[in-house]
Amino acid sequence: MKDIIDGFLKFQRSVFPERAGLFKRLANQQSPRALFISCSDSRLVPELVTQREPGDLFVIRNAGNIVPSYGPEPGGVTASVEYAVSALRVSDIVICGHSDCGAMTAIAGCHCMDNMPAVGHWLRYADSARIVNEAKQHRSAHEKVHSMVRENVIAQLANIQTHPSVRLALEEGRIALHGWVYDIESGDITAYDGLRREFVSLAENPGTRAVPQSAHV
Repeated sequence: MKDIIDGFLKFQRSVFPERAGLFKRLANQQSPRALFISCSDSRLVPELVTQREPGDLFVIRNAGNIVPSYGPEPGGVTASVEYAVSALRVSDIVICGHSDCGAMTAIAGCHCMDNMPAVGHWLRYADSARIVNEAKQHRSAHEKVHSMVRENVIAQLANIQTHPSVRLALEEGRIALHGWVYDIESGDITAYDGLRREFVSLAENPGTRAVPQSAHV
């Protein structure tokens, strides 16, 4: 804990004064460009990976970068998605998985969750990805996990489109969906290409979208 407090003190002494103007502008308003949904894993920091300043991203983080389908009893993720799309009017939504994801490893390996019932229940929102992944042939346990990470991103992209606010924004052509997988060791990102239905290098294909715009305009 001391390291965390020391970090805050350093921020207060050195970093904040240099960006005082930015924080003054942000004090009473925010207008983030994108909603970024990622895993809670400590190794993935959305603002660091995308090199964004405070105020640029509206971030949702949870185990497995999961977005439950819209339902009659909306939870915190649903409320946050709705606020980002309807109130903040973000123009892009990114669902970002990552390599060596503990949640996806547990699903792919059928790990027992009896001692973590809340986690086990939460990961049921990735059931469609699990079923698709189980139907595929994998050369190794590592490849099975990597495939599960990708399938989960695709599944959550489908889930988020059941949210009324997102569906409306897509129909109006004012939002774009992106599905990414971040590799911790290399720093590379692959993006889901909705037209080709495969993951491609984001660096080589920066215009990649998970849902083709023409499909909703």
